[in-house]
Amino acid sequence: MSAVQSMCARIGRVTGRGLAANIKAAFPPSVLKGVVLLLLVANTLNIAADVAAMGEVGELVTGLDRHVMTLVFVLTSLILQIFVPYHRYVVFLKWLTLSLLAYALVLFTVHVPWGQVALRTVWPHFTPNAAAAAVVVGVFGTTISPYLFFWQASEEVEDMVRRGGVPLTVDGTAAPAELRRIGWDTWSGMFYSDLTAFFIILATAVTLHAAGVTDIKSAADAASALRPLAGDFAFLLFALGILGVGMIGVPVLAGSGAYALSEAMGWKEGLERSATDARGFYSVIAVSVLLGLVIQYSPISPMKALFWSAVINGVVAVPLVAVIVMLASKRSIMGAFTAGRATIVLGWVTTLVMGVAAVMMFIPS
Repeated sequence: MSAVQSMCARIGRVTGRGLAANIKAAFPPSVLKGVVLLLLVANTLNIAADVAAMGEVGELVTGLDRHVMTLVFVLTSLILQIFVPYHRYVVFLKWLTLSLLAYALVLFTVHVPWGQVALRTVWPHFTPNAAAAAVVVGVFGTTISPYLFFWQASEEVEDMVRRGGVPLTVDGTAAPAELRRIGWDTWSGMFYSDLTAFFIILATAVTLHAAGVTDIKSAADAASALRPLAGDFAFLLFALGILGVGMIGVPVLAGSGAYALSEAMGWKEGLERSATDARGFYSVIAVSVLLGLVIQYSPISPMKALFWSAVINGVVAVPLVAVIVMLASKRSIMGAFTAGRATIVLGWVTTLVMGVAAVMMFIPS
């Protein structure tokens, strides 16, 4: 996860262009079209799952109809994205995600067989069949996600422009400091992200799974993992986490697709631009988010939709990671600032492992 994201950030800062623009320059048009199409499909399904889950937890806490709550969250997100620069309001939304730390606190309130946890963290025990492979792909897809690739590269470009910088291929004076910053930001950020995910998985295992709950169908089912810590407030705590992650994630999902398509089409792009200055860019965001409303009228459980959107991301990520590794290795693109050998090796290992897991999903047990 860290290796892939650091390559994406490096590509953006070194070249001064987003991922799609670099793919456009380095690969045949068919590769760019395929990549952008896969990204838009995966992102739209992911947005749909996110907003459906937000609507369900909204209904859980307020008692109002989930469709109404979903519409409220979608319109709020769109208004913020189009009329308020993302960096101004995301700071406040991040506070909501602190509720995710509650999963770590749960571990102090219930019995945890730490010896078994330590062993199975290093050497998991599971039956290698299609169902297990789907879970593995889903875990990959919710962490090594296609939308994060495009977002990371494009945000490096926006940050560079905002600070009045230039691509490192034009002036490499700032390269040591900038690449060191990228390394620190990426590795520390991904470590925090994965540590939080580990606590969520473990807290769910020692509460729900230990009680025989192995098929989560609703937000209420998922929220009950927090009951040992929060009691009757478990639903509220769970809702804060889902809403915080959703309100942060939906703009990233929609924005990454908009960056990719805008770069491919040569449109003006950027969340710091006004809506009138980047009509195509904001139109992609609006269409992606509004299409996400459709899933709430389907019979699919929002919690199931979250899982399967992660699986789809895990499958789509495989060819994208391969493209990213090739880009980060190309001197014609990166000049003297190609990714290091260790990072490249990690990138190819990621591609191989994710690819094998994705193939195993389709092999009958």
